Amino acid sequence: MTPRILAVAALAGTMFSTLAPAEAAGNKTTCGGASWYALTSRTASGERMNPMAMTAAHKTLPLGSKVKVTNLRNQRSVVVRINDRGPFIKGRMIDLSKGAAQKLGFVQSGHTRVQIEPADGSSTQDCA
Repeated sequence: MTPRILAVAALAGTMFSTLAPAEAAGNKTTCGGASWYALTSRTASGERMNPMAMTAAHKTLPLGSKVKVTNLRNQRSVVVRINDRGPFIKGRMIDLSKGAAQKLGFVQSGHTRVQIEPADGSSTQDCA
């Protein structure tokens, strides 16, 4: 196989990851800053960004994994699928689609503090 075909095959395997939510998030709860973005370009997974989908960008979680994100200011939660890489701003842990940010109630402010945990609820930790 040529290097180009191997790269495409590797990307396809990442895009269609079948990790369970708990495995993908490492059964850990993390807390930190979140922001939102609404581009229409391609994501790291290769799909076109849909600003109204329940998706997010994270630096290390596997593409395709699902996590529950809770806005710590109002306790609203949403489950999102990781399909992109980022955020690239110091102090931010996750970039959410505009649609997810709307459900969490922070579109106007642009950022908030969140708790990120496995979508299946397998973590029992909470943010302090």
